[in-house]
Amino acid sequence: MNIGLGVFLMALGLILALGVRDRLADFDLSVIGWVLTGVGALAIVVSMMVTSMRSRRASSTEYVERPRTREYVERRDDVDPL
Repeated sequence: MNIGLGVFLMALGLILALGVRDRLADFDLSVIGWVLTGVGALAIVVSMMVTSMRSRRASSTEYVERPRTREYVERRDDVDPL
């Protein structure tokens, strides 16, 4: 799940909960809307937690000291590169 899915579910849920005043025979659309809103909010929270855990793990770096070396590159002007 990602943040986009959570926002979509929350928007759909709020539309059903607050914008639709129709009842089907077996379903109350406002209750379904509030459930979708809650699931969307939960999806956003879980997505943020997973993202923060990934970034915390990926950001740990290890620095290794290496001795300085001098490299000399011999440059020859008489050699044709082609």
